[in-house]
Amino acid sequence: MPESMRYIQAVNAALTWALDSRDDTVYFGEDVAIPNGPFGATKGLHKRFGAGRIFDTPISETGFLGMALGAAMTGMRPIAEIMYADFAFVAMDQIVNQIANIRYSSGGRWKAPLVIRMQQGYSPGACAQHSHSPEAYFAHTPGLRLALPATADDAYQMLRTAVTVDDPVIVAEARMLYPIAGEVRTDVPVEPMGGARVLREGPDVTVVAWSRMVPAALEAAETLAAEGIRAEVIDLRWLNPLDFETVGASVSKTGRLVVAHEANLTGGFGAEIAARVADECFEDLRSPVARVAAPDVPMPAAPVLQQAVVPEAVHVADTVRRTVHW
Repeated sequence: MPESMRYIQAVNAALTWALDSRDDTVYFGEDVAIPNGPFGATKGLHKRFGAGRIFDTPISETGFLGMALGAAMTGMRPIAEIMYADFAFVAMDQIVNQIANIRYSSGGRWKAPLVIRMQQGYSPGACAQHSHSPEAYFAHTPGLRLALPATADDAYQMLRTAVTVDDPVIVAEARMLYPIAGEVRTDVPVEPMGGARVLREGPDVTVVAWSRMVPAALEAAETLAAEGIRAEVIDLRWLNPLDFETVGASVSKTGRLVVAHEANLTGGFGAEIAARVADECFEDLRSPVARVAAPDVPMPAAPVLQQAVVPEAVHVADTVRRTVHW
């Protein structure tokens, strides 16, 4: 039977499952052991599994991601936590040049079955160095898998999947989703990697979103339904592997597309979806593809300024209206 739990509790449950069911799994990062994790994701795990399975590292993302790669190459399945996704930038050499390339550059002799957990996006009062949504950087890199769970159930299911595949997987969680509760299926088999989900059906317009913008898209769709606009909402879930077939089938039906993400507009992954639709579904389009995203500015720390920058349901609804009435 499904259990009700908050998103952050679902992450904890998935980590518990991984450490309990796989002897080859270890977990490490900054403040993840005795402090129970900076956001509580690892609460109780150090006490349960001991210092040999879950431990704190120095403040050196480059160092402990290099350690994760070495462990994965020699038969383990490590999970490394980066406290803020922004801190991944100091370890891009390890992530992009080493972890993503090891299978190719070794001719298949080595692989890197490791998981990098990080949380991303804005939160009230967080500054520009703690608010990035860097999924496009990683989706651009061949060799990396990229998961962005939007619900408590997906936080549980997709993290378990990430632990079991033989590729390096980045699991990027939006910390604004951590308090949100939902039904979590803890009694189902591990899901295969990939696959978008149609969360709401509708014939008028396709709205594609991921991470924090999924609940925003659903809220916008509910508002628009009262106006007679029936939106189809798709949670992309995985940016690599990308399930474009689900997106293309929906656009072929609706003839319209709005893509919504929290990251900055220019170079965001929404541009990739827009380009693919323009390339493969051009004859089905009845209006230009539209995007909802943050403007190209650093994230301000003041909450009142954040409200002027961060995309929300109202922005999705306004963009859908313009697209439908184009």
